[in-house]
Amino acid sequence: MTGLPTFRAATTDDVDAIVALVQSAYRGDASRAGWTTEADLLEGQRTDPDAVRGSIAAPDSVVVLAEHPGAGRGALAACCHVQRRGARCYFGMFAVDPARQGGGIGGQVMAYAEELARTRWGCSVMEMTVIRQRTDLIAFYERRGYTDTGRRSPFPYGDERFGVPRRDDLEFTLLEKGL
Repeated sequence: MTGLPTFRAATTDDVDAIVALVQSAYRGDASRAGWTTEADLLEGQRTDPDAVRGSIAAPDSVVVLAEHPGAGRGALAACCHVQRRGARCYFGMFAVDPARQGGGIGGQVMAYAEELARTRWGCSVMEMTVIRQRTDLIAFYERRGYTDTGRRSPFPYGDERFGVPRRDDLEFTLLEKGL
């Protein structure tokens, strides 16, 4: 399918589709169809229905859905979560259908999320955390104007809500971009 995606805010009716999309983009064999896979770093779940419902319901928060053009409501191409945190907004839960990765929709979703952060909440900075070992993903964000702040935080080892690590050196790095 060609054309621009349709953007809308997620509702609780979308939770299962969001979980499936995020899982397919990052974990398991299905994720290997795209370039964003974390399957060599982590096993298990990437998110769960409770976490997605929490993001949808959180104050100053929106889960953005990008739907395939012409495919009707619910044909998810991508999603992300944007939440205001003071003068900054946090960008997370970003996933693109592995079959559509590399076609530009990721950049479209990011641009939409950045504009939303500026216009809805007046945020001057967008920030995100990325697994530091994901150098290809960090390079993708850097090409879109994000910089590595050098601030690191530990991976939540032992908390399977975030997956089961396949290595013992994982940590997050904080990226940010002025809006």
